[in-house]
Amino acid sequence: MSSRLVGVGVGPGDPELVTVKGVNALREADVVVVPVMDTMERGRAEATVLHYVPEEKVVRVVFALNERSDRGRREAAWDAAGDRVAELLRRHASVAFATIGDPNVYSTFTYLAQTIAELVPGIVVETVPGITAMQDLAARSGAVLTEGTEPLTLVPVTAGAAVLKDALAGPGTVVAYKFGRQAHEVAEALRETGRLADAVWGSALGLPEESVRPAADLDEAPLPYLSTLIAPARREGGRGGKL
Repeated sequence: MSSRLVGVGVGPGDPELVTVKGVNALREADVVVVPVMDTMERGRAEATVLHYVPEEKVVRVVFALNERSDRGRREAAWDAAGDRVAELLRRHASVAFATIGDPNVYSTFTYLAQTIAELVPGIVVETVPGITAMQDLAARSGAVLTEGTEPLTLVPVTAGAAVLKDALAGPGTVVAYKFGRQAHEVAEALRETGRLADAVWGSALGLPEESVRPAADLDEAPLPYLSTLIAPARREGGRGGKL
């Protein structure tokens, strides 16, 4: 039988937000891989997984999660991580990979699956969806993501503040990921497009250090890298106005 690599979304950090299917996938796998940076500190995915499986079942694999400037170093780290997971798949029938959020939304798992497909012929790749940070922030802040015919635009601010500004100038709700290091530029983009008043940001959702605040509070200070922003659509016409 072919080995299975299962990408499991474990949500934004709150262990209660892992789906039943996700918990079952973690427990049914022979081993559970969690990504760590080269500093080896425990990340959100690992902390969440340890609520559901014993530590001896967890395999920590180093990924260049935040390496953007040195492509050679990043590629070498990806190759090493792929080799490590491929080795596990040759020894085990089922390997789960835990990723924060959803495995098909800006996830490390996407790149890993591409690498493994080349290293392990016949591998079966599956994913289990997870709750995303924008869903969690919407629930915690009361921000409505979409109504009626409104579009929803998701932007990683690592692509540049200009990309976010273009999205904010359009219709519908805009969600920004990974904007912590560019908080000032994000605040300016919200002001320039008239989207500051109703916007909200959050970080460390579901964790003791959680912060959920109006975007109007954004200032020069940097925020945690994984901060999330929701700028709701401009809504007029009362209830059901966008139907």
